[in-house]
Amino acid sequence: MRSTILGYPRIGPQRELKKALEAYWDGRAGRADLDRVGAQLRAAAWQRLAALGLDTLPSNTFSEYDQVLDTTVLLDAVPARYRAAADPYFAMARGADGLPPLRMTKWFDTNYHYIVPEIGPDTAFRLVADKPLREVREARALGYATRPVLVGPVTFLLLADGPAGFDPLGRLDDVLAVYAELLGALKREGVDWVQLDEPALVTGAGIDAARRAYGRLGGLTDRPRLLVASYFGELGDALPVLAATEVEAIAVDLVRGDPVDPALLGGKTLVAGVVSGRDPWRTDMDAALHTLRRYPDVVVSTSCSLLHVPYDLDQEPDLDPELRARLAFADQKVGEVVELAARLARGEAGAPPAASPATPVVGSTWDSRAPYRFRAAAQAARLGLPELPVTTIGSFPQTGELRAARAALTAGRLSEPEYERRIEAEIERVIRLQERLGIDVLVHGEPERNDMVQYFAEHLDGFATTRHGWVQSYGSRCTRPPILHGDVSRPAPITVRWTRYAQSLTDRPVKGMLTGPVTIVAWSFVRRGIPLRDVVAQVAEAVRDEVRDLASAGTSIIQVDEPALRELLPLRRERQDEYLQWAVAAYRHATSSAGDTAQIHTHLCYSNADEVIAAIDGLDADVTTIESARSGGRVLGELDGFARGLGPGVYDIHSPRVPAVDEVVDMLEAVLKVVPGDRLWVNPDCGLKTRGYGEVSAALAHLVEAAQTIRESTPRPLRAAD
Repeated sequence: MRSTILGYPRIGPQRELKKALEAYWDGRAGRADLDRVGAQLRAAAWQRLAALGLDTLPSNTFSEYDQVLDTTVLLDAVPARYRAAADPYFAMARGADGLPPLRMTKWFDTNYHYIVPEIGPDTAFRLVADKPLREVREARALGYATRPVLVGPVTFLLLADGPAGFDPLGRLDDVLAVYAELLGALKREGVDWVQLDEPALVTGAGIDAARRAYGRLGGLTDRPRLLVASYFGELGDALPVLAATEVEAIAVDLVRGDPVDPALLGGKTLVAGVVSGRDPWRTDMDAALHTLRRYPDVVVSTSCSLLHVPYDLDQEPDLDPELRARLAFADQKVGEVVELAARLARGEAGAPPAASPATPVVGSTWDSRAPYRFRAAAQAARLGLPELPVTTIGSFPQTGELRAARAALTAGRLSEPEYERRIEAEIERVIRLQERLGIDVLVHGEPERNDMVQYFAEHLDGFATTRHGWVQSYGSRCTRPPILHGDVSRPAPITVRWTRYAQSLTDRPVKGMLTGPVTIVAWSFVRRGIPLRDVVAQVAEAVRDEVRDLASAGTSIIQVDEPALRELLPLRRERQDEYLQWAVAAYRHATSSAGDTAQIHTHLCYSNADEVIAAIDGLDADVTTIESARSGGRVLGELDGFARGLGPGVYDIHSPRVPAVDEVVDMLEAVLKVVPGDRLWVNPDCGLKTRGYGEVSAALAHLVEAAQTIRESTPRPLRAAD
């Protein structure tokens, strides 16, 4: 190996996989159609990488949903309840036949999601799927030798859920037996190298398990050569542990982590991640080359899979030329890897990076509203809501007509007045539907928004947006992360007009809907050269202006969502407290302009929120809505005694399944054991943008009926806030 990458995007340059998946799920296409699209995307990826000059190609990086779920199937670790489903793979991902899906959460500190395995003491592991072998054969038939990529055994088990009191890592030896069998099969297939991804090691966890795992796998005689890949940070104490095993190569992230001491490598080949796989910025080629020259046996690579960046900058001719010159998407990053390998082979020395200019440090103080007990009383008097008020998170289904209207406006085929008329009509449709269903606190449905971050980026200075810069979030869900390239400011109000219009249609309160500063930054590609906390502080100032204008317009409830609060949490524990201090400070500054009678809501989803409970409390929002349905209420035990309003989601919107009334009642009754009735809200897990109106109407009707059932069957007086 001289040049390689750890992975490549898989949704297709024109989101071909998304379209094929949704056609299959909707019954408009069969399994053969989905398989054909997958084969075409894999072939196109290998052909493209070879054409760009990459000399070692990965395989098994394609997935129909996510690589962790693929590993679950590979090991036959499918929970018994899914085995009878028509398609167990998608039943685990999306639910089927009345079964809820497995839990979903974020892949480390990215906006990519994975399906969490369930591993118990009785899980029977065996090698039953041949996906890695099939892809090797597919590539060979096209003339390409590939390196299969697998989720490593330690990371797989560290990411798994187990029954109470059981650590899935205790099943390591059993899992290693299956990996050993697979490695033998790959060796017999003629595979030269296999990549085992172990990003969990950068958190500092699983080091002893890694010693056992790679001591055993490295010691096999019937195996290909092994590349153990880490990313998203420094390996730390795990590096010498891996270096002491018989594996042949170790991949390290030299973008997020400091250069490693060559003496610690124990003679292993270093796969040096000097080209960032997490952002769209061009590599400082001289600095990267200077780093590479430190190592006697080195392969040039990306810092992680290119799954996290768009495909090709050439699809964005409309970007400002000055900005475009600073950017590199997946294909351009492959080109950088190839160029660096060529320059290294020619003996070029490179040069150390120039020192970054000093930047001021933003403090961690925050602006405050009155204590919660005083605010709660004033808000209760203003709003007059029933016990267990029902609401939604913000968005309603984005219909084909809405997307077509937005595209026509962009293309100049639809006038601005006509577009706004259609948006007003959709808002009225959403308001009337919520009134008919009996929902207590309404939303305007966000029909004018393409995405909860991109929409704001389009209205803030300092951002650029793309037309085809799609990045996979989970399954068929894709986003276009904005590019935050300059100083951020808000030139004019963004949401006030539509919120005011929605409120004019009803006597019930309508929430103003905003995205929080941490999430806007986390789900954007952020410029280099300025501390992240200072970027968040700039965005917080813009959000603060919007909150102030909404409150001044009479909006009684303002929701400022921070689903990415946990996502930006540093993977190393010793760095987490500092981050949480300034992240909480930014949120409180952004929301403090609302005053005390406007109720502030926030929302968090699919991000292991139980790990940041203290910070959630520190946000000081009056009501926090949080994912609960798919995780089985795992966060609720941590919220016993939570001192503010709470809406644990009781409808999993990432599945087409409609929860039954009794199911919702049971979930709410469980929550009432830890949250008093005067603070409990009833809501879905997340926004309804990706669902259809039929299932949404049915599910929300069940939420309203469940809330009313509890109000009538177990009457309890509203308890005054402490």
